[in-house]
Amino acid sequence: MHRSSRECFFLALMGSFLVVYILWPLGGLFLRADWGLVASASLEKEVVGALWRSIWTAAAATGVIALFGTPLAYVLARKSFRGKAFLEAIIDVPIMIPHTVAGIAVLMAFSPKAPAGALLVKAGLSPVNSHLGIILACMFVSIPFFVDAAKDAFSGVSPRIEKAARTLGASFPHVFFRISLPMAKKGLISGLIMSWARGVSEFGAIVIIAYHPMVAPTLIYDRFATFGLKYSTPVAVQLILVCLGMFVLLRLLAAGKRREDAEA
Repeated sequence: MHRSSRECFFLALMGSFLVVYILWPLGGLFLRADWGLVASASLEKEVVGALWRSIWTAAAATGVIALFGTPLAYVLARKSFRGKAFLEAIIDVPIMIPHTVAGIAVLMAFSPKAPAGALLVKAGLSPVNSHLGIILACMFVSIPFFVDAAKDAFSGVSPRIEKAARTLGASFPHVFFRISLPMAKKGLISGLIMSWARGVSEFGAIVIIAYHPMVAPTLIYDRFATFGLKYSTPVAVQLILVCLGMFVLLRLLAAGKRREDAEA
C-alpha cells in the first residue's frame, strides 16, 4: 500500500468514528423499537397529523426565509460595509442561544400584548398556540442555515461574470435571476434542505409558543412524559423515516437536475 493510500485510509478511519457515532444510537432505536406499535401508530390520526404539521410548517417557514434571505445573502456576499460583521453575527445568534430562550423571545415579540402580536390578532391571526406560532418559531431557528449557505453559494459565483453581463447591457434583475441564481443553485438548494430540516426537528422554541397544535417533536415529548419510552419511540422512528425519506428525495432531485444541466 502506497504511503498516500495509507494516509487516506487512516484519515477515513478517524473520520468514520463520527459516522458510527450517528449510526449507533439510530440503529439501537430501530432495533429496540416495537414495530407492531410503529405500524399501529402510523394509522393514528394524531401521529399522522403531527408529522404532516411538522413537514408543512417547516416548509412554509423555509419559503419565507428564502424569499427574504436570498437578497440578504447576496448583499452579504457582494458588499463590504460598516457593521457587516455585526450583522452576520446577528444572523448566527439563533444557532448559539438555547432554543427555549429563542421560544421565549419569539413569544414575547408576538404575544397578543406585544405590538406585532396585537397587529396579527387584529388581522384575525393568532400567533400563540397556532400554526402561525409554529412557523414563527421555525423561522427564527432556521434563518442562519439558509442565509449562511446562500451567502457561500453567491460568494462562489465570479463577480466578473455578472459585470460582463451588465457591460453588455443586461439589467441587474436579468443578471440576478438568469446568472447569479442559477450558478448559486446548488448551495441554495442545500440551504433550503438544511433550513427545512432544522424546522422539522425543532422542539424547544415551538413548545414555548405553540404546545398545541402538536408537531412531531412535541408529540414525542408528550408521549414520553405521559406513557414512557415504549410509546414515544414509534413516533420518533416515524419522524426519522420521514426526514430520511425527504432528504433522500431532495438529494436525488438535486442530483438529477445537475445531471440534466451537465448534459445540456
